[in-house]
Amino acid sequence: MSLAKNIPITPSPFRDEPSITMEIIFATHNKNKLKEVQSLVPANMHVISLDDLNMTTDIPETGHTLADNALIKARTIFELYKKPVIADDTGLEVTVLNGAPGVYSARYAGEPSNAENNMTLLLENLEGKADRSAHFKTVIAYINAEGKEQLFEGRVDGEIITERRGGEGFGYDPVFLPEGYTATFAEMPLEEKNQISHRARALRAFSEFINKA
Repeated sequence: MSLAKNIPITPSPFRDEPSITMEIIFATHNKNKLKEVQSLVPANMHVISLDDLNMTTDIPETGHTLADNALIKARTIFELYKKPVIADDTGLEVTVLNGAPGVYSARYAGEPSNAENNMTLLLENLEGKADRSAHFKTVIAYINAEGKEQLFEGRVDGEIITERRGGEGFGYDPVFLPEGYTATFAEMPLEEKNQISHRARALRAFSEFINKA
């Protein structure tokens, strides 16, 4: 199924260095996500983003699940470049809101995506609620050079606090308190967050799979 027939292909910046044994495209324009992923993948893997490929066209996220969206993005980029690719979709699922914002987490408060507006709406919707339990979930879709697909999932449980705390991270990090911790994701240095985060857990599963391949 073709999802991007009219997207122009630009020259690839793939490197040819003896120290790099695998180069992979991460289907994102999000610099925060890219930094996080680069810090988590094996040392012999070089990760480049869609910005490195000079690709500016948005990939529609029309799936009904996180896995759907991750696969849509990965398949689109693989179809264009025929190179190994990973793509992720992440959702915050709040128990008392029946799993919302879920797959719509990035645009919970509407278009265009705005993290501050999303957090404001979330806190408003949780006002007066006793149960503030929630979890982050990341699904990573990987397509190898031969076109074989694989999915990896990571999850971290926690709760939504009543006000923003911390200046690190991105998205809902300032209002998410992971279970067993007194600091929000936005109060943690990246190194600490990477020990427990949903994306880190999904990437760890991906890395283990790659190392065994």
